[in-house]
Amino acid sequence: MIIIGEKINGAIPSVCAAIERRDEAFILDLADKQAEAGASYLDICSGRAPELEKEDMIWLIDTVQSHADMPLCVDSPNPYLLKELLPMVRQRGIVNSVSGEGDKMDVLFPAISENGWDVIALTCDDGGIAAEADRKVEIAVRIIEKAASFGIAPERIYIDPLVLSLSAVNDSVINFLDAVKEIKRRYPGVKITSGLSNVSYGMPCRKAVNQFFLALAMYAGMDSAIADPANRDIYTAVLAVEALLGRDRFCRRYNRAYRAGRIGPVREGQEKSK
Repeated sequence: MIIIGEKINGAIPSVCAAIERRDEAFILDLADKQAEAGASYLDICSGRAPELEKEDMIWLIDTVQSHADMPLCVDSPNPYLLKELLPMVRQRGIVNSVSGEGDKMDVLFPAISENGWDVIALTCDDGGIAAEADRKVEIAVRIIEKAASFGIAPERIYIDPLVLSLSAVNDSVINFLDAVKEIKRRYPGVKITSGLSNVSYGMPCRKAVNQFFLALAMYAGMDSAIADPANRDIYTAVLAVEALLGRDRFCRRYNRAYRAGRIGPVREGQEKSK
């Protein structure tokens, strides 16, 4: 599993406050914890008002890459800002994100066509977020084919089929899983990613819902998660499912993680993640 560390996001109140006061130590602590926990990329998102976003993002990118030698997932709903930010990043990472909305693909695909960046693509367009599996697939195919016209291979694309909240849409996970299977059938090289928390919005015991959604999604073909790698429960679920699916020969990674105290009962001196 490719884990995109989600914690440097101004939508989180404590992170928003740290961005506002330009608290480098707070941000770097988040970067270190996610890197040490095995994140493949660090998502960087201002999450604040549009008029503050550019200054915030430049500060966050400079702060993190001056300290952590990790690829970034540069995250903004503004394609023009993303295009402007990419030259400021020292190593190629992931652009987060494009979709079928407006001119996002026309703005971003030329910018990443030759520089090797990967891209997250959301299954929404000017008609909104697709709820049904066939609409999710339709939008995904349109994006993948548009990317191909700019020389961007499917292997550089992470499709996010945008799972809806289960409390509001009873068959949201079924549609998500059906879309994942069909997208992977048509384009085996495409990666599938998703956040985990939206599925459980408005429900009690959200942690359990998130973990079992992750397991089902991995079985259906999801390759990546936008999550907190330092969360013991999520990390345990990832390792357990990989072992169950035969992707961990003789369960070596699972056993190593247990011996290292990364999974299982919290040992003396360890802090349990939330």
